[in-house]
Amino acid sequence: MRHIGALQAVVTAAEFDREPTAAELDAIEHEMPLITAEVELLDARIAVLDRPVTEVDARRLRRARRKMLAARRAVANRATAGEAA
Repeated sequence: MRHIGALQAVVTAAEFDREPTAAELDAIEHEMPLITAEVELLDARIAVLDRPVTEVDARRLRRARRKMLAARRAVANRATAGEAA
């Protein structure tokens, strides 16, 4: 019986063991404001999971949601402007 483990490593190692490309890092940096806004909204939602929502909590949720929507709009506008240029 032949062992094929070494052959499999050659085929699969290149895809998973590589570093991110410059284009991938630029895309992440481009979307970082949206990512941080989504994390902030998630934090606000987690904070009110096990207790009644107070007025301060409701404001925090609304503010985080507006920030996330604004960041999403900015990323979409930059992508659209980049395609038009």
